[in-house]
Amino acid sequence: MTVLPNDGLALAAEFPSATHDQWQLLVEGVLRKSGKEASGAAAEDALSTTLEDGLATRPLYTARDTAADTGFPGFAPFVRGSRPEGNTTGGWDVRQRHTAADNALVLGDLENGVTSLWLAVGEGGVPVSSLEAVLDGVYLDLAPVVLDAGRDVEAAARELLRLYAARGVAPDAVRGNLGADPLGHEARTGIATDFATVVPLALRCAGEYPGLRALTVDALPYHEAGGSAGQELGASLATGVAYLRELTEAGLSVEQACAQLEFRYAATADQFLTIAKLRAARRLWARVAEVCGAPGAGGQVQHAVTSPVMMSRRDPWVNMLRATIATLAAGVGGADSVTVLPFDHALGLPDAFARRIARNTSTILIEESHLSRVIDPAGGSWYVERLTDELAHAGWEFFQGIERDGGQAAVLRSGRLARDLADTWAARSVKLAKRREPITGVSEFPYLAERPVEREPAPEAPSGGLPRVRRDEAYEALRARSDAHLAATGARPRIYLATIGSAAAHTARSTFVANLFQAGGIEPVTEGSFEDSGATEAVLCSSDALYEEQAVSTAEALAAAGARHVFLAGRPAQYAGVDSYVFAGCDAVAVLTATLDRMGVS
Repeated sequence: MTVLPNDGLALAAEFPSATHDQWQLLVEGVLRKSGKEASGAAAEDALSTTLEDGLATRPLYTARDTAADTGFPGFAPFVRGSRPEGNTTGGWDVRQRHTAADNALVLGDLENGVTSLWLAVGEGGVPVSSLEAVLDGVYLDLAPVVLDAGRDVEAAARELLRLYAARGVAPDAVRGNLGADPLGHEARTGIATDFATVVPLALRCAGEYPGLRALTVDALPYHEAGGSAGQELGASLATGVAYLRELTEAGLSVEQACAQLEFRYAATADQFLTIAKLRAARRLWARVAEVCGAPGAGGQVQHAVTSPVMMSRRDPWVNMLRATIATLAAGVGGADSVTVLPFDHALGLPDAFARRIARNTSTILIEESHLSRVIDPAGGSWYVERLTDELAHAGWEFFQGIERDGGQAAVLRSGRLARDLADTWAARSVKLAKRREPITGVSEFPYLAERPVEREPAPEAPSGGLPRVRRDEAYEALRARSDAHLAATGARPRIYLATIGSAAAHTARSTFVANLFQAGGIEPVTEGSFEDSGATEAVLCSSDALYEEQAVSTAEALAAAGARHVFLAGRPAQYAGVDSYVFAGCDAVAVLTATLDRMGVS
């Protein structure tokens, strides 16, 4: 907290105090100039941004936008952090994921900044029999190991515990997580797993290994199925509560059961939403622990993973920027461990450069930007506090709905959860298709001449349950059609840009059109005549004034030259000879799909 000097100097003393009503009047004036009539709260609403879960980001937050008391770091409700010291002692745990049985990669990561290992074991990962070889040379008393073994968790856990004993690691020095997550595995595969195999692991950890957890509450399956932040929170709460019930019925106290859980969340490039989600998750879990009679055990241990949904396959270098923002948000949000997925994650097995950039992302933020030296740096921001509060309410409401329908297992098996997630993704897909949510390098500023980045195939991930979606999937399908056409014919499908008037008159719209059609793998042609362009369709690009004078005649000339379809870049109007219109906010995916269909690009 900043303490102002008591020297009698008030820098704003000569200026009148501004009120919220005065600001609203100024907003009304600006809107009026743009042709919108709105007053009072409606004027403010006009500048708000709609989010998922029924939330909205307002243009201005003030002291009146207060939220519930967030307490202090390390104390209930743990909004500001699960530990009093936060990550100030050495930064967050830098956790790298490994899916291949490669000891050299494991040692290379640990020697260059990684502080814990996240191993995919069994189906789609490292064979259980290879665990010893993969961990050869690893100081298991220094580097925590987290397993992700799915249905092979019992065998993988048994092998890891054998290794600890064989290498003489004292039980109180063991750190990590055995990674049992029956409901998460069911969400991934659609196959129900008996919790009875997990109970002995939790009992053994609670009795013999004080620093080792047995279960992970993984919210990534719900995020990767297209869920919102609120749905991710609600599903994780329902899963955590289901595990608490099982563990307490097996004889553990609520405190002991809570100590067996670690929660995993996605960190996205929406930095404020990620910060608020992690803070809200701690508040919600604190409430669960309080209701269960153990308020002091509600400090949620969090593992944040940069979102696979946001990773693009085209122009994957942009993923470095997305991952950096997501990692910053995870650190500011108070995650205990952070995994940065390599920028080529969506393409296959990452190469050495991608792994190095991934681990160095955390290193730079911790060591050079000193991001971890301040506990809960976003705390006190009216915007962040309000968003945290609203997101907590949205997550709690979704959690209550799951509980009313019988709990997490019931909504997974009935299909209710899948339908909820699909509805959310369908609404988001509309924004992606209309480029209201732009994807740099994919739907915005695509580069058709880029050399494809190729990687060795990654092991097949578990499937059969909830779908795995990606933001770029609709555009990726369009680009794949264009690539196939290029391979078959030696050229990409083309479209002719018929510019009218001076560069000042047409540049804005011709740039917009080139950007739009390249997102679908269609090459814009701006030089020469239509006859020489090799295109079968054309787009008129100019100002509204010149359209009035020349749009009809130019469209007729293009049709006479062989154009089968003529677009006009601008809002829909009535121009003879113009077949359709492209404009900001149009359904780009629908336009591009129909265009490729007409061009015969299969």
